[in-house]
Amino acid sequence: MSVHIGVEEEFHVVEEESRLLVPRADTLLEGLPGRTFTTELQQSAVESNSAVHTTLDDLYADLTGTRRRLDSAARERGLAVAAAGTVPLARASAQHPTDDFRYQHMVDEYQTVADEQLICGAQVHVDMPDRDLAVRVMCEVSPWLHVLLALSASSPFWLGADTGYASWRTMLWQRWPTAGPIGCYANAAEYDEAVQDLISSKVISDPGMIYYDIRPSAHQQTLELRICDACPRVETVVLIAGLYRALVTQARERLQEPDAPGCQGRHEWLRAAGWRAARSGLEESLIIPDTRRAAPAEQVVRSLLARVRPTLEADGDWKTVQELAEQALADGSAAHRMRRTAEDEGLAACVDLVTAETRGERRTGRRPAAGAAGG
Repeated sequence: MSVHIGVEEEFHVVEEESRLLVPRADTLLEGLPGRTFTTELQQSAVESNSAVHTTLDDLYADLTGTRRRLDSAARERGLAVAAAGTVPLARASAQHPTDDFRYQHMVDEYQTVADEQLICGAQVHVDMPDRDLAVRVMCEVSPWLHVLLALSASSPFWLGADTGYASWRTMLWQRWPTAGPIGCYANAAEYDEAVQDLISSKVISDPGMIYYDIRPSAHQQTLELRICDACPRVETVVLIAGLYRALVTQARERLQEPDAPGCQGRHEWLRAAGWRAARSGLEESLIIPDTRRAAPAEQVVRSLLARVRPTLEADGDWKTVQELAEQALADGSAAHRMRRTAEDEGLAACVDLVTAETRGERRTGRRPAAGAAGG
């Protein structure tokens, strides 16, 4: 039977008329069930939590239903929601921390890093039988995580300007002291000791502030993928979830073998591979983990598909994941679609594209701009 998976998605709150990012999450959450939707550090974002599933079809149905409920609540309030790493039209004044002691402490401690946390991601949880295995699996799957980042890349704009990156969210995220590639640990006790050292040093205040690309969940028996941008298309989230589960499943099986490999000490090139994926998404080159050499993104994605195909076939996921991957390669990253729309029609149209894709539409045109003008 397939391993259980779950997804957390973060969404930007946008004013429907102006297309500007606005700190109105509290208003939006008033009309939504607390068991599914919750706050984030900044009031310009909300988070949804899926149920636990074994099939990608069920996950897809869950996520699309959640997005419909969120979109309906937003429209009633003159708002829209955007699943993307960053939104094109935002002002620094959009910062408005959620009234929560922990969040307020983070703002006081980290200052501009927290103030500019106007970013959204998608996290995937895969069930693990124990934390020792979860910690060992992290090291095994880390070389391929940058490919999942490239598939998710959806943040080319920051405060109205084109950054030149496919995932500027990654660059912003890595300013936190516990973000980026994670080290390798022999077991859970060694990992937990490292986390406690960070807390004791007052670099972070609690285990929930471990923001590495992958981590054992602080409150569930899962291994959590954290490297990805939020994705406008729900199909991209399902694709990433399927690939990630297959990577984790393969690693679990490999580590149970008598001659299981140990850590090869790859932190420096993992960070470089992540930077490459954030810079170019699916539109240029990525790093092949086996050779640590650059290759066209399409080739690297297909290498990952070939690697996990036996597991995907065993779980009945191969056809779905293959079709979604081929569609992603044909259409290009969300960052590419956003940039193309902005170049042709302006930033307001780019926001319209993202909000439309978030609610499940496939929009090619744009409505007349109102309020904030794009360029």
